[in-house]
Amino acid sequence: MDGLFDQRRYLIPFRSGLLPQIFTDTLVIGAGVAGLRAAVSASAHGEVIVLAKGDLKSTNTAWAQGGIAGVMAEDDSVQSHVDDTLVAGAGVCEPGVVKLVAERGPGLIEELIGWGMQIDRDPADAARPALGREGGHTHHRIVHAHGDATGAELQRVLLEKVRSISNIRVFQKCFALDLITPHTEPGSPVMGAITHHPKYGLQMIWAKATIIATGGAGVLYRETTNPAVATADGLAMAYRAGATLADMAYVQFHPTTLYLAGASRALITEAIRGAGAHLLDAAGRRFMRDVHPLAELAPRDIVSRAIVRQIAKQGGEHVLLDCRHIEHFDLRFPGITALLKKFELDPRQDLIPVHPAAHYMVGGIRTDRAARTDVPGLYAAGECTCTGLHGANRLASNSLLEGLVFGEIAGRTCAEMKQAPSGDGRPAGWAGSPARFAPVPIISDIRPSDRSELDLADVRSSLRSAMWRNAGIERTDAKLSGVIEMIDFWARYTLDKIFDEPSGWETQNLLLVGALVARSAAWREESRGCHTRTDFPEPRPEFAIHDCWRRGRGQVETVEVAGVPQATT
Repeated sequence: MDGLFDQRRYLIPFRSGLLPQIFTDTLVIGAGVAGLRAAVSASAHGEVIVLAKGDLKSTNTAWAQGGIAGVMAEDDSVQSHVDDTLVAGAGVCEPGVVKLVAERGPGLIEELIGWGMQIDRDPADAARPALGREGGHTHHRIVHAHGDATGAELQRVLLEKVRSISNIRVFQKCFALDLITPHTEPGSPVMGAITHHPKYGLQMIWAKATIIATGGAGVLYRETTNPAVATADGLAMAYRAGATLADMAYVQFHPTTLYLAGASRALITEAIRGAGAHLLDAAGRRFMRDVHPLAELAPRDIVSRAIVRQIAKQGGEHVLLDCRHIEHFDLRFPGITALLKKFELDPRQDLIPVHPAAHYMVGGIRTDRAARTDVPGLYAAGECTCTGLHGANRLASNSLLEGLVFGEIAGRTCAEMKQAPSGDGRPAGWAGSPARFAPVPIISDIRPSDRSELDLADVRSSLRSAMWRNAGIERTDAKLSGVIEMIDFWARYTLDKIFDEPSGWETQNLLLVGALVARSAAWREESRGCHTRTDFPEPRPEFAIHDCWRRGRGQVETVEVAGVPQATT
């Protein structure tokens, strides 16, 4: 990494002693499935504060149309779920992590149902869940709620659970700028975060344990299914605090988003293809049958590449999704039906124009099986992480599952930060005796820049467009080199500035994470999973490894697959 991206430890200048001080046992940054489930677990051993960057309906979880994968049928098995995940992951999944998640998922889904989650039921037997099938799965194992509103229902249930627990506080519209560490060098323990609230301003939130669950980075790309809050903040703040980020080249693109001129991109859930929808070219032909044995239910990277290649071949800007033969479409997918109606489209009669868009960040903050990062006091869960579950490409509906499983693990594991050490058996994340935990004076001294200024909105727009064109679904060395040069230029005139509101901080975070994605993609001279290099069209065995990036290291480091520390959970 260019030293430019490692110079700034904090985004703003501050003196900790001059700011309001808030104290808690566990700080959870993020209020989606991973953050809320972590808060529930962490509440068993102390006070918890949950930070929501926006309101509680603007998380990736709340926007999720698809379901939660879990072995719930008698003719299915954990091993089958593991096998499907490993196939999608293209040789770089961590098998132990995959097995852990597949085993624990069904029990946590049942727990949600016990908390009141209203899942769709089998019409023939209301005692059984109605299980769907999505791309890459060999069995029907996807649990849905209200057809295409699983995420919203999951968010509702977890919020109700959180609000029922007296020692959890939720701060909405609270932006976490940076993690607090007593020293600036990587490896210094995390002791909470500095935050900004539009009403209360800057605040220091001190915590014995901090969990990042900030979701993904879809806003890096011009075309995305993600809400506007998905600006890579958790990834960037973890990197600045010294945590390792891994496998950053792997960005998953969803094959089907509604593509209409002048309209924002809206996800068309994969469950529709699971219900039998077909992808058609401009001539009305099902082109996916020529691409993969599973046709429309092939893994997402294969379907996305097939669509962009078909568009290049036929011309135009989209292909077509044919749902006209799906019975009771409006009852099975009420949310999509309502969305299409706004654009005067009737899925029972009309073909739906679709195009891929950035959807899920597969790489992220590297953790072990206990959700620990390599920085003491810092844990992470959900889309912002790289646990090894997804490998090079996430299997459909494994995302809410991962957030559920690792959120529970993170909230439970971080109790170790409150335990006094005992000889050589001290917790791996322990950073000092809880009795001695106290704020330390922190001074961030950043001088105003005398460099020229760039228009912030132009930088953000240009970055998103450049990432889409050059580090998107298909990549080459020339395109990646070009986007790296562009990001470096914008960074020279943006990362040195001091901003006083979230749009500036978000842009700085996007530039940092965009640089990591582009550099990881340039380093990975192969095609694997959702990373496609047309100049290196095949996977190469020497790249069946994790590429790791850490502030101050200056260059990429690699870790063998199955090399994630095998921590007890």
